[in-house]
Amino acid sequence: MSNTYDYAIVGGGIVGLATAMKLSQMLPSAKITVIEKESSWAYHQTGNNSGVIHSGIYYKPGSFKAKFSRAGCQSMVDFCRQHDIPYDVCGKVIVATQEKELPLLENLFQRGLQNEIPVTKITPEQVKEIEPYVNCIAAVKVDSTGIVNYKAVCQKYIEIIQEADNDLRLNTKVLGISLEPQNVVLETNKGTIKAKFLINCAGLFSDRVAQMANLKPSAKIVPFRGEYYELVPEKRHMVNTLIYPVPNPSFPFLGVHFTKMIDGSVHAGPNAVLSLKREGYKKTDFDLKDFAEVMAYPGFWKLASKHADEGVREIVRSFSKAAFVKSLQRLIPEVRSEDVVPTHAGVRAQALMNNGSLVDDFLIVNGERSIHVLNAPSPAATSSLEIGKEVASQVVNATAPTSVAL
Repeated sequence: MSNTYDYAIVGGGIVGLATAMKLSQMLPSAKITVIEKESSWAYHQTGNNSGVIHSGIYYKPGSFKAKFSRAGCQSMVDFCRQHDIPYDVCGKVIVATQEKELPLLENLFQRGLQNEIPVTKITPEQVKEIEPYVNCIAAVKVDSTGIVNYKAVCQKYIEIIQEADNDLRLNTKVLGISLEPQNVVLETNKGTIKAKFLINCAGLFSDRVAQMANLKPSAKIVPFRGEYYELVPEKRHMVNTLIYPVPNPSFPFLGVHFTKMIDGSVHAGPNAVLSLKREGYKKTDFDLKDFAEVMAYPGFWKLASKHADEGVREIVRSFSKAAFVKSLQRLIPEVRSEDVVPTHAGVRAQALMNNGSLVDDFLIVNGERSIHVLNAPSPAATSSLEIGKEVASQVVNATAPTSVAL
């Protein structure tokens, strides 16, 4: 392997890999390396998400999330079809179970229309035809939502990157970044890597990588763990598609829901609790630096005070199976505690501003001879081809000679 490249991408999750793939397609002669500190690709957010191909219904019209999710919903399906990756456009229902949720459901329906997404209002009787066990008073059906295994998608990205004769480096952790007149210099545990341009797709550590590159991010990554239960096999028949509650518009997460997985299992969750470690998948995981950084950040305390009641409920759900099951029973009253067993957790890399507001869109920031993806939680997997294309296009515009294969 060479140690000098045109482009170095830090982060081997789905966004970093998609960016490498798109960049190699736009600049076939460029030398690209992807650097990942773990021993396998798609190890963190990508490998622990729910596998949903999101429609884009939730996101502010005109935002990156709305545009990239809507386009990504289609481009992801096309990619899977082209490369024989198993997927299922099964659709989902978003259900109101209380009168007070009806105006919020209507707002969501209108947002779907604004975002040009195939959404339909359906009656409780029509919901029963799709999901016989669901109890609701009204619902919106979203036909374009699907499911896939994003690790399988990443494996195909990797194959395409390697076919273009680019370097992929596992077990390689960036320790420091400096600038030379012609290169960005990455000091790693495996030696020095030089590149003309740096692309930061480091997910849970994207803000720290940006700081190493002498950028002062306007937001800090705060990790939120999402814990899941799984329906026991003999109860999987209770869920045919995806079943979501009406989300609380003042709280940044979608609420506990049922997700049919591509392998046939059904996951229930997630909650959303502060993780005491950036890669803290267990309740007992703790890292003093990560914890102290969050505790010292004014933005966290502003967020916590704003959402104190909801935050307490999330913590209770984390430690009480009965409370978790009660949330599930809002959607499917027949679910019992013995019907679900704990399964994996994921950690969401959520950027938080100093004023306590969560960054509610993908955040892409330019630095000196570098570009940084500083907020790419859900629906980043759905949108990965679109984010990759956007980042690669920005890089090409900033660096490429005139003979670019677009």
